[in-house]
Amino acid sequence: MTSSLILRVVAGGQTGVDRAALDVAITHGLPYGGWCPAGGWAEDLPEPPGVLARYPGLRATETADPAERTLRNVRDSDATLVIRRPGVTSPGTDVTLRAAADQDRPCLETTDPGQATAWLTGLRSPDLTLNVAGPRTSEDPAAYDVARSLLEFVLEALLDRPDANARIR
Repeated sequence: MTSSLILRVVAGGQTGVDRAALDVAITHGLPYGGWCPAGGWAEDLPEPPGVLARYPGLRATETADPAERTLRNVRDSDATLVIRRPGVTSPGTDVTLRAAADQDRPCLETTDPGQATAWLTGLRSPDLTLNVAGPRTSEDPAAYDVARSLLEFVLEALLDRPDANARIR
């Protein structure tokens, strides 16, 4: 079952939050995509085809610079949800927040599932392409589990909303 509120999930394929977003999208039958660094580089899959072997819906940038992937994922999305626990340092996540501000894209940083659900609903954008970003596993070993739990809650809440149910495809 899918909701047309979130039409597509975009993430960069890195360990942690990115992978949780991609896995939740796949589990719920949502299309996914996004950019990853050249060769499919990720911290646990440094050699080509890297993350592209697991997530063939991703596309590789021309360079290995993760910032290029980040900028494109923000650009190609309607909004960005950043999932980062307080106190976690993540330079790549900071790049995402700056990119969303620079590109004047809606962006929320939270670990609160209710806040994320309310924000998404408040965007009032049907068929939303949602970029999901946050720390990699080496920066926060709990990043995958926190993100997966939050995203599962959000999708279930959106499916349970009467106005969302009218849009289920």
